[in-house]
Amino acid sequence: MKKLYVVGNWKCNPQTLLEAKRIFGAVSKMVKERKSLETVLCPPFIFIPGLKGKKIKIGAQDCYWEGKGPFTGEISPDQLKNLGAEYVILGHSERRRWQKETDLMINMKVKAVLAAGLKAILCVEKESQLEGSLKGIGDFNNLLVAFEPVSAIGTGKPYDVNAAGKMNLTIRKKIKKDTPILYGGSVNSGNARDYIEKAGFDGFLVGGASLNPEEFVKITRILI
Repeated sequence: MKKLYVVGNWKCNPQTLLEAKRIFGAVSKMVKERKSLETVLCPPFIFIPGLKGKKIKIGAQDCYWEGKGPFTGEISPDQLKNLGAEYVILGHSERRRWQKETDLMINMKVKAVLAAGLKAILCVEKESQLEGSLKGIGDFNNLLVAFEPVSAIGTGKPYDVNAAGKMNLTIRKKIKKDTPILYGGSVNSGNARDYIEKAGFDGFLVGGASLNPEEFVKITRILI
């Protein structure tokens, strides 16, 4: 049975551990545990140690490519692993834009995350980003790819389903047959099903809706 994924990216939210625990606890209470569904929440780094639950995996929103050293403000894959994280989002369009991350930088991060035994969620908008970020990587066993069209990130305007399906096929030609491909970009419970049934994705990377427990869980139930 093919496994499907719903990954929540909280970005720079919420503002307190108390609120993070409230959101996490509400999702944990409502979400259904299934072998065919992996539910992941990616809070800010500082909240990771305070969030534990059997039905939900924990991920991080970024990491550095070095394991240790004089890199002020950075967090290594091993540090994340020791905190309990199992997934790491890499190459998100917001980091490419605001932190000026290049394909080379993201490529080094992907290699570091995979070497640490974590699962990498690589975000791309176009084929060139996919190729640049995966250069020299032959083992895709712990890799997920998320197609995130910039026009749909944080805008409330989801990407055209047919166009998304074409990009899904383009990505599939470049990676292993069983590597999960997620859709991200203004995903909600009203449009999620089309991206699975019509565009052929294996799940979602959810932004703003992941901060709303009821809405996020509705999205997971579409995949059950």
